[in-house]
Amino acid sequence: MSGWLPAAALLLVVAGAAQAAPDQLVHGEQVYARCLACHALAYDRVGPHHCGLLGRRAGSVSGFPYSEAMKDSRITWDEKTLDRFLAKPTTAVPGTSMTYDGVPDAKDRGDLIAYLRHANASSECRPPGSAQR
Repeated sequence: MSGWLPAAALLLVVAGAAQAAPDQLVHGEQVYARCLACHALAYDRVGPHHCGLLGRRAGSVSGFPYSEAMKDSRITWDEKTLDRFLAKPTTAVPGTSMTYDGVPDAKDRGDLIAYLRHANASSECRPPGSAQR
C-alpha cells in the first residue's frame, strides 16, 4: 500500500527523529562553527545566545538589541521555523539585522538544528548550580 506505514515502523521513525545520530551531531557542530562569528551557546555576542533557543519566542532575550522586525515577527523557534529562517534569514524576517545569507543545504540545516537541541542539554547551557541530569 502506497503511503501506509505499519504502526511499529512509524514509532521507529518518530523515535529516530527525537534522537540525533552521533555523526549528525558532529556535522551539526561543524555547521555551527559558521555561527560562532556572531553567536555563542551560553552568552550574547553580536547575535543573541542559543541556549534555550528552541521553544523561545524570537526577539525575547532580555537586554538584547533586536531589530524591530525580529521583535515583531511573532515567531516561536522550533525545528520548522528555525529551518525556514536559517534557509534565508532576510526572506523569512524582512528587516532582520542578521546579515548572514543563510544555510542553503537542507541537511546542513537539519544537522545544525539537531546540534542546537543536543547542545541545549549540555553543561554549557545549564544554569550555574543546577543539578546534572
